[in-house]
Amino acid sequence: MKKPRATTVLPREQVVTQKLLRMFQRFTQIEANAGVVLLITAVAALLWANSPWASSYQALWEAPLGFNVGGFAVSKSLKFWINDAMMALFFLVVGMEIRYEIHDGSLSDIRQAGLPVSAALGGVIIPALIYLAFNWEGGRYVGWAVPAATDIAFAVGLLALLGRGIPHAIRIFLLALAIIDDMVAVLIIALFYTTGIDYSGFLIAGGGVLMVLAMQRMGIGLAWAYVVPGFVVWLGFLTTGINPTLAGVVLGLLTPVLPRRSRVKPINRVTRFNRQLLSKYGASHEDIIEPLSKLRVAQRELLPPVIRVQASLDPWVAFLIMPVFAFANAGVGLQGIEFAQTGALWATTGVAVALLVGKPVGVLVASWLALRTGLGVLPEGITRGGLLLIGLFAGVGFTMSIFISTLAFTDENLLNAAKFGVLLGSFAAGLLGLLWGVLWLRQQNKQEVTDVE
Repeated sequence: MKKPRATTVLPREQVVTQKLLRMFQRFTQIEANAGVVLLITAVAALLWANSPWASSYQALWEAPLGFNVGGFAVSKSLKFWINDAMMALFFLVVGMEIRYEIHDGSLSDIRQAGLPVSAALGGVIIPALIYLAFNWEGGRYVGWAVPAATDIAFAVGLLALLGRGIPHAIRIFLLALAIIDDMVAVLIIALFYTTGIDYSGFLIAGGGVLMVLAMQRMGIGLAWAYVVPGFVVWLGFLTTGINPTLAGVVLGLLTPVLPRRSRVKPINRVTRFNRQLLSKYGASHEDIIEPLSKLRVAQRELLPPVIRVQASLDPWVAFLIMPVFAFANAGVGLQGIEFAQTGALWATTGVAVALLVGKPVGVLVASWLALRTGLGVLPEGITRGGLLLIGLFAGVGFTMSIFISTLAFTDENLLNAAKFGVLLGSFAAGLLGLLWGVLWLRQQNKQEVTDVE
C-alpha cells in the first residue's frame, strides 16, 4: 500500500508573503478602494502643504530629474514627469475605454448612447456657463473647462460604497457618462489649451503611429514591444507643444478591439499546447520550455489587446499613477491663497458651484431634453432619482479637473484657488451623492415592499 505523499511545508516567510499578495490582489479588485486611496493621498498632500514643512512639499515636486545618454541630456522637474509623462498612461487607459465603448459598449448603439451622450454634454456646458458667470472678468475665464470632466475612479468608487443594491444600469450609465466627459475634456485640451504649435512634432508623432500600425500588421501582440513607438508618439506631441499626455489617447484609440488573426482559434491553440506541456511535464526543463512559451502566447491571445492591456494597466493607474498625481497636485497651501487678489475667491466659488450644482443640473436638464425629443431612451432600472444620483457623482471632477487647472492658469494664486475649488466641489458632490444614494435606496426598497404586498 502506497503511503500518501507528505504535504510540502512552505517556509513561514513565503506563507506570509503569499497571504499579503492575495490580500493586495483582493484590495485592488474592489473599485471603491481606488477612490479611498485617491482621497487619502489628496488629504495627505493638503495636510503637508499646510503644515510647518510646506516648503519641503513644493521643493520636492520642483526637484530636477533627468538623464544623459550619449550627450543627449534631458532635465525636467519631478512634477513634469508626473503630470506630462506618467499621466500619459492614465490617458492611454482612457483612450482604450473610449475605443472599446465605441466598438462594443454603451457607445456602440446610437439610440442607446443618445441619453448618456446628451447627459454628458449637459454636464459640460452648464458647469462651464456657471463658472463663467462668476469669472468672466480678469482673465479668469480661461478656467471654464476645469469643472467639465468627471473623475471615473472616484465617481465609480463612491457609487460602489452604496453596495449591491444600486442597479447595474446606473453604474453603466455613470461609467459611460464619465468616459464621454473624458472624451470632451481631451478635445478641449487639444483645442483650447494648446499654444505655439511646432508642426514638425507631428512628423515625429506620425512616425510613431506608423510604427504602431506596421507592428500590428505584422501580428506583434506583445505589449512591451510598443513601448518604443509609444515613446516616439509622446515625444512628437511634446515637440509640437500639445500636451504630451494626449499621446496616450491616440495610442489607446489605436489599440485593436479584436484578437489577432490566426488560422487556428486561440482556445484550440491553448488546448493543444496545454496537452503538449502535460505530456512532457516531468521530463527535463529544456523539454517544457517550448510548449510553455507557446502556451503563454496562446493564452494571451484569448483576449483582444484593448481588454488585455487595459486590465493589466488598470491597477497601476488606479493605485499608483492617480494617487501620485493627486499627491503632487492636490497640495494647495491655503495660507498662500490671497482670496482678495486677482479674483481668486471667484475662481474657487465658480469651480465649486459648477461641480456641485452645475453637473447634476446639466445632467438632469439634458437627459430630460433627450427623452422628450426622442434622442435617447431611459434604461431599465433607472428612475429620476437614479439620474440625480448619477448627476451628483458626476460632480466629482478631481483628477481631470485638477489636470485642466494646471493647463489653464499660469498665475500661481489663481491656480491654487481653482484647485481648492475642485477639492471643495468634488468633496461636497461626493458626500451629497452618498447621502442621496442612501435615501434613494431606502425609498426604492420601500416601494418594492409595497408592490409585493
